[in-house]
Amino acid sequence: MSREEFQLGEVVFSSAEIKEKVTILAQKLNEEYAASQPVLICVLKGAVFFTVDLSRKLSFDFDLEFIALSRFRSGAEKAVIEKDVETELKGREVLIVEDIVDTGLTLHFLINTFQKKTLKRVRVCTLLDCPARRIIDVSVDYSCFEIPDIYVVGYGLDFRGKFRNLDEIRVLKDPYGRSTQILKKMGKE
Repeated sequence: MSREEFQLGEVVFSSAEIKEKVTILAQKLNEEYAASQPVLICVLKGAVFFTVDLSRKLSFDFDLEFIALSRFRSGAEKAVIEKDVETELKGREVLIVEDIVDTGLTLHFLINTFQKKTLKRVRVCTLLDCPARRIIDVSVDYSCFEIPDIYVVGYGLDFRGKFRNLDEIRVLKDPYGRSTQILKKMGKE
């Protein structure tokens, strides 16, 4: 399908809903990490918007790092780290910050990678959790929203580099109307 066949669809989560959930999540993290100084690791590029908004609401000390990975491709056994963290992780708690957890493949790779480096607790914080797409079972410790198997864009999430800058999360309509049918079940249309 060409890019032109896809259009922005309905708003799944408004800017106000996102801000509210990020604030609630930050309050939980402030309670849990008050006595520690974890390393927050933002998974590039999609989690940048979420990480920035979340980190502004955190009252504990933390180090902020970024990691970039190649995507899992057909036949690939693991992701490849294109940009690694620079902070020493040994003995540090790690909080991975993701935009969306769907198949679990990337997250499984990251958790295993960081557990070998830190030897301490590695937790996961995500804006969106999509368990319906899981290929591998991974644990998500904190999430703002759970979504069904729909393709969404905005607030860091993109489609071929487009729509990342939207301040809301919207469905990307496919020409077959499948996303619209799922949204109706969610009560969002």
